[in-house]
Amino acid sequence: MSQQQLPDYVASATPNPFENRAGWLTTTAATYAGIMLWFVFWTGLPHGGTAGGAGALGAGVAGGVLSQGLLFALVSLVIAAFICFLCFYYVPAMLGMKTGLPLYIVGTSTYGVQGGFYMPGFLMGVLQFGWLSVNGFFAGLGFALLAGQPAGGIMHIAIGIVWSVIAALIGLKGIKYVGMVATYMPIIPIVSLLVLLVATISGVFSFNPQSAIDACVAANADAKPVGLWGSGTLGSLAGQLGVLALICTYIVGFFATAGAAGCDMGSHNKDRGAIQLAGLVGIAGATIFAGGIALVAIAGAKGMGWADITLSPYASLSAILGTQMGGVFILLLAIAAFPAACFSSLIAANSFKATLPKVNPFISCGIGTAAACVLIVTGLAGDAGAVFKFIGASFGPICGAMMADYLLSGKKWAGPRAGFNLPGWISWGVGFLVGGLPILGILDTVIPCPPVAAFVVGFALYYILAKAGLESPKLDMPQRIDLETNS
Repeated sequence: MSQQQLPDYVASATPNPFENRAGWLTTTAATYAGIMLWFVFWTGLPHGGTAGGAGALGAGVAGGVLSQGLLFALVSLVIAAFICFLCFYYVPAMLGMKTGLPLYIVGTSTYGVQGGFYMPGFLMGVLQFGWLSVNGFFAGLGFALLAGQPAGGIMHIAIGIVWSVIAALIGLKGIKYVGMVATYMPIIPIVSLLVLLVATISGVFSFNPQSAIDACVAANADAKPVGLWGSGTLGSLAGQLGVLALICTYIVGFFATAGAAGCDMGSHNKDRGAIQLAGLVGIAGATIFAGGIALVAIAGAKGMGWADITLSPYASLSAILGTQMGGVFILLLAIAAFPAACFSSLIAANSFKATLPKVNPFISCGIGTAAACVLIVTGLAGDAGAVFKFIGASFGPICGAMMADYLLSGKKWAGPRAGFNLPGWISWGVGFLVGGLPILGILDTVIPCPPVAAFVVGFALYYILAKAGLESPKLDMPQRIDLETNS
């Protein structure tokens, strides 16, 4: 190993000692479940995030992800959930468990101690405040609308700001406090989803995908069934592949940053079994549960012939449950969004603590929270769905390169590397282009699932370039630990 001096943010990093590790259910699993049960996630699944306004959700793609039938949508959901678990979460979480270190230190193996400061270190922390603003915006909106106040009004903005500030303070306290918040809050969306299921299940077997397609076309003549390299008509292979790609793009894009942050989550768990169970319950299980009921509820409601049902379960709550009960659940779901806000703040706090160890985290996170509040005030935080593809394109190659680095190092952390590690940066740049160009309408018919494609490119390029000998020299890190018996 090289004796080159480590930067301050690496040299001052302290592994989380094994005796401080906590149980997986109340920390990692609960935190991830709080994210995947967030109503902003599952209410967008039936339409695949293809349209904006609540009254027209699903108009962009006729029939949304239900255009090929409920069963195929559910199978695609399961596939996407396990892609998140296996490709985006498992390796970062294992690296965190083995080293006790956060992502922003572990990432120095893949991107170098100079490059790791920027990617996935400081930049990822900054981006978390964008998610915090989205959470605050939609939580405030739910409260305001129930009170009869307009979107963008004083009540909406005030609640969004207070919401974000409190979440940031809890995130600064650490995962134990986030886990405490997340432990009970998921009960609310779980109950809400079960009530939706009971109210609509009788109509499931009467659901006709063609009727959902026709309803969207009637609302928007430009809407077409989703297809892949050809016609997206009901029952066609092109249509089925298109639905699979749409669901994977939506779910993986939403989850990508949380998957990479599995390193921070894993650093608080004790062994491989905890990592696996936390992922199966909090990620795959929660995603299938929340997304599955959202799909079943919309299919069932449409099968019952309710004409005023959109492809958004949240927007359809009042129509399905009645104005009074629907309003209650809208309010409760807004409250239940709080753990996701805390999670974003936690990741940002960990980032700044690691990359800016000499700066008081209350100052660095306070600046980020102030920026989130600005996004809420200006309304820019309201366009949440548009960022999923971009996030997937950004973090797909990061997770892919980290997996390649992990395997090449014998399923352990290789340790920090000098400077800018070229295989990491080249694989990220090319992977980001592959995942990002379809967002601009370039190669969108050639690359149907940008986040997954970005992951594959990141993995393959890192592996090839590392084998070619382009990796930077490893640096000595005296304080590192390795729990190799748990590999």
